[in-house]
Amino acid sequence: MQHRPLGRIGREISAIGLGTWQLGGNWGEVSESAALAVLSASADAGVTLFDTADVYGDGRSEQIIGRFLADRPGHEITVATKMGRRADQVPENYTPENFRTWTDRSRANLGVDTLDLVQLHCPPSPVIEAAATYDALDALVADGTIAAYGVSVETCQQALDAIARPNVTNVQIIVNPFRLKPLDEVLPAAEAAGVAIFARVPLASGLLSGKYTTATTFAADDHRTFNRHGEAFDKGETFSGVDFDEGLTAALELADALPDGVPLPAASLAWIASRPGVTSVIPGARNVAQAASNARAGALLDGGFDLDAFDGAVRDVYDRRLRAAVHPQW
Repeated sequence: MQHRPLGRIGREISAIGLGTWQLGGNWGEVSESAALAVLSASADAGVTLFDTADVYGDGRSEQIIGRFLADRPGHEITVATKMGRRADQVPENYTPENFRTWTDRSRANLGVDTLDLVQLHCPPSPVIEAAATYDALDALVADGTIAAYGVSVETCQQALDAIARPNVTNVQIIVNPFRLKPLDEVLPAAEAAGVAIFARVPLASGLLSGKYTTATTFAADDHRTFNRHGEAFDKGETFSGVDFDEGLTAALELADALPDGVPLPAASLAWIASRPGVTSVIPGARNVAQAASNARAGALLDGGFDLDAFDGAVRDVYDRRLRAAVHPQW
């Protein structure tokens, strides 16, 4: 597993991390024992970045991670959590007082005095643009509540605004074969500024898993059922904002472009991780097999797979099938 510098805070993280939205909720039920097994399989495979949020299962994801890490002294895992979605999404709620309340709750959930990394959780654009936001975050760093901070964003413009701030450690943004716009400006800007990029939704909510067909259905409490058109949150979080049927066709074309023995999910994760400016890719996993498969994708970064050829296929499929609908939106 490759490891890469995490922005400005002097530690390294794995090129393939683990997103833990699935362990909290909104993807159907995952038992605590299954969640702990996912964390264990990931850590054993060399994953050293767990990404979570205070709203994943109303804190359940953080709590499970905290219990897991308490049993692994010297684990060297960085936990990146997120805050801001516990309140209505208006700039007035992004106050120093709320920042402290939210981070105190995450510290209790994770069982730590200092949070490794806290990211604003896709806040409104005025919050990202306001100097007061970063003053409040700097104060939390100064008193030891958090070690570093970043911003999770929906749009490329939000990412560029965050990257321009001097103490931002990372930006988390959707990057995958169905969302190429960040490659235009965001990744180069982050690389130039020394800001880490976490690529989230890397398998387009499973569209790039190669498992789904037009007959596939999802549980009622799975966001892939209830948020296809942005009913609960930004529609780009579900299937990367791509029409489900069109995404299935695009995924089939990408799979057909791969050599025998290279599955589409692994190729997609390796392709994302190989993009200049990407620090870590954070796929989710609901079971041990998925966690192990995600981690093994890191081996494709070290040779044996023609990433340039797959890059050509990605850009061709995107340009023909997805660019017109996706590129202008985020």
